[in-house]
Amino acid sequence: MQQRPRLADTHCHLYCEPLGSKAAEALGRARDAGLEFVVLPADELSSWKSVESLADHEFVFPALGLHPWMADQALDLRELRERLSNCGAVAVGEIGLDRIVESPPFDLQVEVFERQLDLALDMGLPVLLHCRKAFDDLEAILKRRRTPLRGILHAFSKSPDIAGRFLDLGLSMAFGGAVTRPHARKARASAASLPLESIVLETDAPSIGMQGIAPEDVEPWHVRLAAEAVAEVRGITVEEVGEVTTDAARRLFGID
Repeated sequence: MQQRPRLADTHCHLYCEPLGSKAAEALGRARDAGLEFVVLPADELSSWKSVESLADHEFVFPALGLHPWMADQALDLRELRERLSNCGAVAVGEIGLDRIVESPPFDLQVEVFERQLDLALDMGLPVLLHCRKAFDDLEAILKRRRTPLRGILHAFSKSPDIAGRFLDLGLSMAFGGAVTRPHARKARASAASLPLESIVLETDAPSIGMQGIAPEDVEPWHVRLAAEAVAEVRGITVEEVGEVTTDAARRLFGID
């Protein structure tokens, strides 16, 4: 009988519909598929409570933060600190920068991002980073911090050159839907060439589709498809990919 690979989904919005209405069943399927844990990041303030509630499941770990699309919401940093501590959060996220959206304004995104980044550094927590068309801005902000950084550049689909810039700053790259698509040359080149220890896997369900699977149909167990794609482009087994990436995720999040 073939052994199931060890797997972890490091980024899943389990509270978002249509996944939210079948969260318990989706987690059961994830367990059956061999997932060891799922990291559940918040996006807006109203999702913090949902994340905390879902983290009652034994292999779901919470992350709290304010997404750049929601930067105009009133962030209370003291409340965020308290909730991160009280719910046993393993990261601050999802936070970051996005130059594609016109609102909220980019200057406000930067302000809200930097406040949360400094909180994460102060608390010794890793960050889950969203970045679109803002890699130069992100790199400059991170370089200004002298405290060693830990975190993940999530939904990574860019070139090995861009990945290298952020590996040097202490980040790991998360591969999900993009790497499963044969035409995603940059993502697959990065997945093939980066140190395997710097790679983690994710679904970003239900936001990003996999090859042949619509976003709304993606569940945490589909992270196996990302593992298979990474194994394919590297010419190694899916079991090796699962072993190394799951251990890397455990170290990053401090999950025993």
